[in-house]
Amino acid sequence: MSNTIREQITGKCAELDIPLVGFASAKSWDTPRFEPWIPMEFQPRALWPEVKTVIVMGIPVSLPALETTPSIWYHEVYRTVNTLLDTSAYRIALFLGTRGFPSISLPRDGYGSIEVLKERPVAFFSHRHAAYLAGLGTFGVNNMLLTPQFGPRVRFTTLFTTAEIRPDPVMEADLCIRCMRCSKVCPVNAIGSTDYPGGTTDKRMCAARSSELNKQYISPCGLCVRVCPIGEDRIGFQREDLRIYNEKPDGFSHYHATWNHVRSYGGK
Repeated sequence: MSNTIREQITGKCAELDIPLVGFASAKSWDTPRFEPWIPMEFQPRALWPEVKTVIVMGIPVSLPALETTPSIWYHEVYRTVNTLLDTSAYRIALFLGTRGFPSISLPRDGYGSIEVLKERPVAFFSHRHAAYLAGLGTFGVNNMLLTPQFGPRVRFTTLFTTAEIRPDPVMEADLCIRCMRCSKVCPVNAIGSTDYPGGTTDKRMCAARSSELNKQYISPCGLCVRVCPIGEDRIGFQREDLRIYNEKPDGFSHYHATWNHVRSYGGK
């Protein structure tokens, strides 16, 4: 039964064009993987005691749109991905419910607004940690979850189900290569010099940056996500040469001209 439900869910995700899906036992949160670990009140069984399996889904943000950041293009793509995640998770929760497994979806964000996040930079549930425990990736220096397919250029959401489904193993090989590009490119110096866990990412500084961009209708920032070298999407989009992001882009000036064109519209 476990494998049958698992196959049905992965098939449903394929129908909805969701490329990343992972499964974790709700019990996975019981054993700390690193310090500091997730407090009890943020864990699945504290939020819904009946949950047996945590299902995490990820949808990528296309690299060419992200390269224009901060821009209206990236802003709108980001919003579209969020909407797709919320809608898809809700549909799959309903799908499972009709098969006798009560399930609930969680919003991809759980903090209300960027202004709220500036004062209290935490959501009621971490999709990144859920994705980590579901075997979808490992944490990088910028405190984002890196995936083999898309690096950090992916958004996640989660649903809880009463179905007991075979979990995926946690990814043991560290994807982050500590190139520190994310730290160097951060416009507000919010990213420290060590990787997660134990990193020194200043979430309030990051939120403040997004807040300022939001006033111009071009949030979020995304610069650290743009320059990360990890991800097979770089091959597909022919973005393996990271010199394209240099301030003096010898041989790549036409890309910069395009990005500047996009940035000149949509914001204020």
